[in-house]
Amino acid sequence: MASNSRAIAAKILGSLLKKQGSLSNQLDPFRDEAEFQFIQELCFGTCRWFHQLDFLLQELLSKPLKSKDRDVRALMLIGLYQLKFMRVPDHAAINETVSATSDLKQRWARGLVNAVLRNFQRQADTLQAKLDSASLASRASHPDWLVEAVATDWPDQLEDILDASNARPPLTLRVNLARQSREQYLQKLSSLGIQATPGLLANSAIYLSEPMPVHNIPGFAEGELSVQDEASQLVAGTLRLEPGLQLLDACAAPGGKTSHILESEHSLTRLVAIDKEKSRLFRIEENLQRLKLAAKLVCADAAVLASWWDGEGFDRVLLDAPCSATGVIRRHPDIKLLRTPEQVTELLATQQQLLRNLWQCLKPGGLFL
Repeated sequence: MASNSRAIAAKILGSLLKKQGSLSNQLDPFRDEAEFQFIQELCFGTCRWFHQLDFLLQELLSKPLKSKDRDVRALMLIGLYQLKFMRVPDHAAINETVSATSDLKQRWARGLVNAVLRNFQRQADTLQAKLDSASLASRASHPDWLVEAVATDWPDQLEDILDASNARPPLTLRVNLARQSREQYLQKLSSLGIQATPGLLANSAIYLSEPMPVHNIPGFAEGELSVQDEASQLVAGTLRLEPGLQLLDACAAPGGKTSHILESEHSLTRLVAIDKEKSRLFRIEENLQRLKLAAKLVCADAAVLASWWDGEGFDRVLLDAPCSATGVIRRHPDIKLLRTPEQVTELLATQQQLLRNLWQCLKPGGLFL
């Protein structure tokens, strides 16, 4: 296992370049690392600015790297990210990134990585001028196909949308209103010197002024709150919950909506949460245990009814169908590397299949969201 945090980040980014899993899943095994927050920042930041950094890298290389050298490419992008966007001292960014070639067992690249990063220092103004005259996709750090798609659908808002997708997302909390009111939790944060503001739409939402590791948020381990976007916090209220209902949460991972439903209505007759990836289902279980909640968890493809459904109908069906995720790039910047136009088309077919099949699970007079 690579011990240098930059080497760990490079391995993760290299895996993404090979389309091997999401950034969140790739980071999971390293959450106990002492420098996890730094590793996460390197990964998220380099993904966010990948297309801009890759443009600069190509300008700095005398010849293209071989496809098998993805980890070295990733390491140089991570080095450029530190120099261009982070407050890491330049000498530390260069020296530690060069040192990471040993952890990656790529000692041959030591001189190359050193030269690329030092040349970036020396040529920063010239490179910025080239970037300023590059394509909008490179300047705004988005894949060409996505820029073209946004330009077609929202030509007048194109640059605003791209800028918003590059913005750092706020850390949004959902207060467990079964334990305390939002005002009580805001007072608790204030007494600890933590600045926060209430959300505008959901009565459980709070925005922290400064991000912090989730495990350091007061009351998180005790189930007083969860991390969830404010828009997602509106779902439970939209379902018109009441005692005795039977509810299906399809494509449920990581379980934010599942847990919010259970917090909002304690007297459901049944809640079934389905996801087809066992590792993602485990995250739902972790969240429910932390919050001291319970649901029936099923590992299955929700669209294949014969694999999981017993024929008993549901009063409410919640379907968070797989989508392109292009609307949440600011929170999942790896989408820029992973998603393709072909996948978007395939996802439309998946959504249609889920909708057609899951309607059969809904009782007459029920609600499908």
